Amino acid sequence: MRRPLQMTLLVLSGIGLLRVSLFTDLYLRYVNEGMRALLIASGALLVLLGVAEAVSYARRRDDDEDTDRDDHDGHGHHHSGAPRAAWLLFLPALSLLFYAPPALGAYTASRQPPKAITHEDDFDPLPATSPLPMTLSDFTRRVQQDRTRAIEGRTVRLTGFVTSGKKGDGWILTRIVISCCAADAQSVKVRIHGTPAPPADSWVAVTGTWHPGGTLGTSSAPAALDARSVEKTDKPVNAYTDALPLTPTR
Repeated sequence: MRRPLQMTLLVLSGIGLLRVSLFTDLYLRYVNEGMRALLIASGALLVLLGVAEAVSYARRRDDDEDTDRDDHDGHGHHHSGAPRAAWLLFLPALSLLFYAPPALGAYTASRQPPKAITHEDDFDPLPATSPLPMTLSDFTRRVQQDRTRAIEGRTVRLTGFVTSGKKGDGWILTRIVISCCAADAQSVKVRIHGTPAPPADSWVAVTGTWHPGGTLGTSSAPAALDARSVEKTDKPVNAYTDALPLTPTR
């Protein structure tokens, strides 16, 4: 790859990283929030390397021109062109500048098994709030691990995006969780009964009670909800977590 192409690619990649991590929240589509500082540092470093390479190239080119003036043997320098495939490297760099791939959603979640929920032995009493806001992970954990059956009969409120289920078997409320980056994304799912499915990928808040099945407090109990109401809600800024909404739903 010729040096001008290398320099341009370094600078474009660096500016793209700075754009998605320093000036927008688009980086959350690719990595978790804790990686932001590393992305900013990487973007700045790429820009600096590109600029340093450009300065070095300009100086060397001036030196070469001076040498050529003194060269009378009739032999010129041969510069090979960059391989055509090298130009494809510009596509990811330009995408960071002008087009951000969409966040993972229903298409990805529908092709994944539910994420394994961490085990918990002791549960604190549930607050008296009704409906009780819960994450999908906490709801699943209460349904399948809480031997006190505290979730039975309680009205809860869960928030996530819509994934289609098998026809006639409700639909699925989903959260995608990443540990490091989008490559390790896993889905937390709660099946919703009693109401038609909203459009796939739409974010909703569902209020209802546990859908009976199996033995509550054991792994045989389904992570499922009988919905009383479904309301559209805003997509959270960081959609790759299973967290309670930071702002009230509308």
